[in-house]
Amino acid sequence: MIDQIIEFNKQFVASKAYEQYVTDKYPSKKLAVLTCMDTRLTELLPAALGLKNGDAKIIKNAGGLVISPFDSAMRSLVVAIYELGVEEIMVVAHSNCGACHMSFDHFHHEMNARGVTDDTLDTISKCGVDLNHWLEGFKDPEASVRNTVTTIKTHPLIPADVTVRGFIIDSITGALAEIS
Repeated sequence: MIDQIIEFNKQFVASKAYEQYVTDKYPSKKLAVLTCMDTRLTELLPAALGLKNGDAKIIKNAGGLVISPFDSAMRSLVVAIYELGVEEIMVVAHSNCGACHMSFDHFHHEMNARGVTDDTLDTISKCGVDLNHWLEGFKDPEASVRNTVTTIKTHPLIPADVTVRGFIIDSITGALAEIS
């Protein structure tokens, strides 16, 4: 598959198809969107929000979560604010999210089946990584959005003048529901 993508890319560049996407690094709407990496949202989310290339910084991870105050999602938001001029943040979870069912127990079995040993997992745990927390999903999407919004709003590096709001998008229709 990667070789096919590389071949496509050569043609993309040769035909100058990239020209319609040229923009700069600053989001024109001064917006960052933290959302899930779900493939259903790849085109649906920007279309449903009316976002074009260059309008917003879109940060994706499994579940659209901030799982700790200093994880990569939070780091990206801090950079977006201070380096790229972001003034508003949308946290956008979605309906039927697979992260609702994530658990370390499930991953543990899958990792063992793919050759990751319990000794490796024990070593990681001894280094201070709580794999139960790190790989845990959530049961209640609305509560998850509220937690993430609260973590961002109360973060010591997020200025009080940055607007942070949470939503759940329907992964079929694109309809947004704000979570208060």
